Amino acid sequence: MIEDKNKILQNLKDADCGSDLIANFFRLENAGKISEQLRLLSSHRKNLLNKLHINQKQIGCLDYLIFNIEQGNKK
Repeated sequence: MIEDKNKILQNLKDADCGSDLIANFFRLENAGKISEQLRLLSSHRKNLLNKLHINQKQIGCLDYLIFNIEQGNKK
């Protein structure tokens, strides 16, 4: 059981969960509140996905700028 908790802890850390989220996750586990654990993880997943979309937009802006600069140097 301890090995499983260590694997879960590492997985949460790898998913960029902060110490507060991790503490809440295990508190909910100890209380047997699985649906609340799932809600907590889903919320974190949503936040990560939002960050990803923001980063994709930023990369797109840089790609556009790079493309335009490269095209200007070809003239």
